[in-house]
Amino acid sequence: MDQRALVERASRGDQHAFGLLVDGSLARLDAAARLILRDAELARDAVQEAMVRAWRDLPGLRDPDRFDAWLHRLTVHACIDVARHRRRRVIEVELNPLDDPPVADDSARIADRDFLDRALQRLEPEQRAVIVLRFYLELSLSETSDALGIPLGTTKSRLHRALAQMRINVTADDSATSRPATQGRYA
Repeated sequence: MDQRALVERASRGDQHAFGLLVDGSLARLDAAARLILRDAELARDAVQEAMVRAWRDLPGLRDPDRFDAWLHRLTVHACIDVARHRRRRVIEVELNPLDDPPVADDSARIADRDFLDRALQRLEPEQRAVIVLRFYLELSLSETSDALGIPLGTTKSRLHRALAQMRINVTADDSATSRPATQGRYA
């Protein structure tokens, strides 16, 4: 059965159709929420909240063909809502890629994850959301703007600013770690 028919059935209250619709998306939505929120428990809460909103608001979805973008948007907004309520909480990151690229050395994988963690660490949730949607979920710019519910130009500028901030964060971290520990004692 095609997605449009499932959306129409689910919007009339068919729970089985709704389950079929979201079943394939849950792992990707959870992974995206983990990257945005940097906490597995909060990510699960945000995805659950997004699913509740999706079920409740599905009858109001005007274009059934846009269900995936709408579901991404609900998840991102739920993540941002959760992050706003938990701003002061210390957050740990756990990166679980969907497809591991072949890496010969485990230390290289750890270094890459550390590099990405440091780059994402100081971004605001809204900035992480645009990065995650664009690069982790591999959505196009127009799909990313649809998922965020903002114009394409705004998406482009937010992505540009988020990437610039990531570069600044990584450069600052690299310069801080490259300073000699002895400060001229043996120089």
